[in-house]
Amino acid sequence: MRITLLLVLLFSMSAIADETCMSPYMAKIEGQEDFVYVWTLGLEGVGDEQDKLVTVDVNPDSDGYGKVVHSISVGGRNEAHHTGLTDDRRFLWASGLDTNHIFIFDVHTDPAKPTLHKTITDFVAKSGGVVGPHTNYALPGRMMISGLSNNRDHGGRTAMVEYTNAGDFVKTYWMPTDDNLQGAVKSGQYADGFGYDVRVLPRRNAMVTSSFTGWNNYMMNLGTMMADPEAMKAFGNTVVIWDMHARKPTKVLDVPGAPLEIRCAWNEENDYCFTTTALTSKVWLIYLDEQGEWQASAVGDIGDATKIPLPVDISISNNDTRLWINTWNDGMTRLYDISDPFNAKQMWEQRIGEQVNMVSQSWDGKRVYYTSSLLANWDKTAPAGPDLQYLKVYNFDGEKLEQTMAIDFIAEKLGAPHQMRFGAHALYGEKVSAR
Repeated sequence: MRITLLLVLLFSMSAIADETCMSPYMAKIEGQEDFVYVWTLGLEGVGDEQDKLVTVDVNPDSDGYGKVVHSISVGGRNEAHHTGLTDDRRFLWASGLDTNHIFIFDVHTDPAKPTLHKTITDFVAKSGGVVGPHTNYALPGRMMISGLSNNRDHGGRTAMVEYTNAGDFVKTYWMPTDDNLQGAVKSGQYADGFGYDVRVLPRRNAMVTSSFTGWNNYMMNLGTMMADPEAMKAFGNTVVIWDMHARKPTKVLDVPGAPLEIRCAWNEENDYCFTTTALTSKVWLIYLDEQGEWQASAVGDIGDATKIPLPVDISISNNDTRLWINTWNDGMTRLYDISDPFNAKQMWEQRIGEQVNMVSQSWDGKRVYYTSSLLANWDKTAPAGPDLQYLKVYNFDGEKLEQTMAIDFIAEKLGAPHQMRFGAHALYGEKVSAR
């Protein structure tokens, strides 16, 4: 516990540029990030049609600023989705939701030119039937991977799967369900066993997971799925609190409407996390009450829910007062004042493109990055052009976004960009140190 508090203290004292959604156990980047690694879906008829890791130079002082400096394809289309760096920042894990392959890239030997170090192809067999590896989250010497589905019915019941940093399977932790709560307290109507994201609050020994939908839905055409009443019932409605050290669920909270990304407060006095619901367009607060019990409460609205804006990625500021929220369907990014976490208020909004998915902000809050792709069968196909599949970078002065660079991934024959991670030239040098 003392070591964890020391790391949190060191982390909070440093003025750094790293993404705010990273694990508190990770090494951090100090100063200006040099690269952004973009995990990109292969598209039929675009370039080599393969999923790939694309490296973009994002240091304004570099001669290659704003350019793609490297791209490594992995063979075929795997439904490239989420990525995560190991705690030592040496390797980047990138998952495929369809093939269940996990690609581990070496990003420390030559950060400008990552190489494919290892591919895990037996995820389903090793895990005991988990399908759809999603979040790759760094724990000390470990990677915790949340699943989205299972190989029995390809529905939403799933688990988390733990690996060593070397890529060796450790254990599977199934989500609690009505018929097997595993000792957890069911606090409301639901214990659906669905999964999506995972985050931790080390000072509270808490691990928090959210819920989405299974392979049957996320691999279906979006229009077809939305027209199918049974498919629309097959979405998660829960957030689960876990004992992080014991890896045991302790409480199941009702958060109806498919809660997606989780972002937890950084300041040690703030015992809460935020999530947003894709289907009901709400901001939810997951918090520890005065009695020491975890609770969930809707604390804000996102756009017009009747128009299904579809909240996707979110990013919390380093001082826990601001929350960026992207809505994919209308291409909007919104900034919320969360200084009162029980009353999330929209401050303003801006359209980024035809669609927008992921958002990554620098720790100092001065730069905000956006990518566009959600899922291969959900993405819009028209109009083609620079606002459909892109990486866009903005400076933020606290009042407005000013675009500084953009890359049209279709024009560059790269594919559909999904998640981003920051990189730096030097590991364990002047740019990277312990959190």
